[in-house]
Amino acid sequence: MEWIERLNNAINYIEEHLEDEINYEQVAKIACCSTYHFQRMFSYMANVPLAEYIRRRRMTIAAVDLQNNNEKVIDIALKYGYNSPTAFNRAFQRIHGITPSEAKIKGALIKAFPPISFKITIKGDVEMNYKIEQKDSFRIVGVAQSLHKEIEKNFETVPKMWQKAAESGTVEKLVSMMNLEPMGVLGVSACNEEEEWKYYIAVASDKPMDKEFEEYIVPKSTWAIFYGEGAMPHSIQELEKRIITEWLPTSGYEYANAPDIEVYLSADSQNAKFEVWIPIVKKYNQ
Repeated sequence: MEWIERLNNAINYIEEHLEDEINYEQVAKIACCSTYHFQRMFSYMANVPLAEYIRRRRMTIAAVDLQNNNEKVIDIALKYGYNSPTAFNRAFQRIHGITPSEAKIKGALIKAFPPISFKITIKGDVEMNYKIEQKDSFRIVGVAQSLHKEIEKNFETVPKMWQKAAESGTVEKLVSMMNLEPMGVLGVSACNEEEEWKYYIAVASDKPMDKEFEEYIVPKSTWAIFYGEGAMPHSIQELEKRIITEWLPTSGYEYANAPDIEVYLSADSQNAKFEVWIPIVKKYNQ
């Protein structure tokens, strides 16, 4: 079974369970990747976070129910997982611009967000510089913070973490400890099958660490390592999006069970040099 087909099967699962609590782990299992990697791939390929896509789909169908059935607003709210009428009203109004009660009025204007489907679009108009390397496990030390299982909720957490680390002198202290490959300041998303997801600002080091730091062992893995440069954070985000949407679907590889790593090779935010490490395994048709 091809990679794109598995993604579409995951979307079909979501469609079949819009009236239920959707199990992110099961969705990711259908796509044959971790929960974190599925959400990351989805947001890049669909240009919308997974949780927001599910909300839009639920509110689309809820609007149809409101216009075509005689059900009470509270019953429809419960049907789509909202125990509070206030929460349902807020979510519905954010999507449609009107309240659920207003949507029941004949002629009310509502919005529709159809189910998405994935397909491969070959671009290749801009080159991508990368290499495939197998590396043994290595130790990183740094500061860590727990992440939310809905990854879009971390979009503010991680930048604030970097700002704090830079202003407090933590990054400078970590650089002085760096003595192993990869030689750069690392942003490590340890969110594969860990029970607690964590993000590390760290360096590879075998030196003793202070109590303010944590250590993590990056597992042995095969990595697709992409090189990039440009203004931050746009350049690295654009590279990561291209890896997911252009390279991965046609590469013959799929995500492995290991962290994603960003390697910052320079400190110049306007002309940064960096690497993006994606853990990969050979893809086998099923």
